[in-house]
Amino acid sequence: MNIIQGLILGIVQGFTEFLPISSSAHLVLVPYLLNWQLDPSAAFVFDVLVQLGTLGAVIFFFRKDLAAILGSMLRGLQQKQPFAEGNSRLGWLIILATIPAGLAGLLLKDAVEGAFSSPIATGFMLLVTALFLTVSERFSHKTRELDQAKPKDALVVGLFQAVSIFPGISRSGSTMTGGLLSGFTREAAARFSFLMSIPIMAAAGLLALLDLFALPGFASFWPTLVIGFIAAALTGYFSIQWLLNYVRRKSLLPFAVYCALLAAAVFIVTYAR
Repeated sequence: MNIIQGLILGIVQGFTEFLPISSSAHLVLVPYLLNWQLDPSAAFVFDVLVQLGTLGAVIFFFRKDLAAILGSMLRGLQQKQPFAEGNSRLGWLIILATIPAGLAGLLLKDAVEGAFSSPIATGFMLLVTALFLTVSERFSHKTRELDQAKPKDALVVGLFQAVSIFPGISRSGSTMTGGLLSGFTREAAARFSFLMSIPIMAAAGLLALLDLFALPGFASFWPTLVIGFIAAALTGYFSIQWLLNYVRRKSLLPFAVYCALLAAAVFIVTYAR
C-alpha cells in the first residue's frame, strides 16, 4: 500500500465511519473496485488502525460530554451512588452496551478478518444494513431522549453493535437502528451511537497495533498509516457534525438506498470480471 492509497482510504474511513453506510465495507470495496492489489494482512491491519483517526475525531468532538460523563462517574463511585446522576448513568450504559461487541470481536476475530477479503460477502452485508435502516425508520416511534435510557436499551443497542463487526454491516447504522427501535429520536440514537463507538474502536485499535508489529517490514508501513490516520481524523470530525445536523430533520432511508445500490454495483462488477 502506497501513501496515495493510504490517503484515499483514510478519507474514505473518516467520511464513512459515522455515516450509516459501513466504513469497513468501503475500505474493502474501494480497493476492489479500483483493482488495487493490496496485501490482505497489511490491508486488514491498516483498516483497523486507521479507525484510531476517527476515534480521535469523536473524542475531540464530544470532549465536553466525555469530561462531564467521566467526572460524574467518579463522583458517583466516591459517593457510593454510581447511578445518581444522569451523566454517570449514561457512562455505565455505554460500558454495558460495549460488552456484546467486545465478546463478539474476541470470539470471531478470525472469521471477521476473513470477511475483509470477500467483496461479495461485504455486498450481502450492505443489504443487511439497508434492511436495518429501513426497518428502523418504518417501525420506530422516535419519542425518547437519551436521559431516558435504561440498561435494557443499552443491551439492545449493544447487540446490534456486536452484529456490525462484519464488514458491510454499518456500526453506526446498526446501533442507530437499535436506538430507534428502542424508541429514541434520531439525534439521541446518533449521539449514543457515537459515544459508544469510543471503547470498541479503542480496543480494536490497540489489538491491531500488536498485529502491526508482527508484519514483515512494518517500519516502512508507518508513513502510509500516519497519512491515513490524519485524513481519517479530519474528515471524521466533519462527518459527525454533518450527520448530527442531518438527523435532526431528515430520514435515514436515503442511506439505505445507497447501501443497496453499492451492493448491486459490487455484484455487477464481480459478475463482469
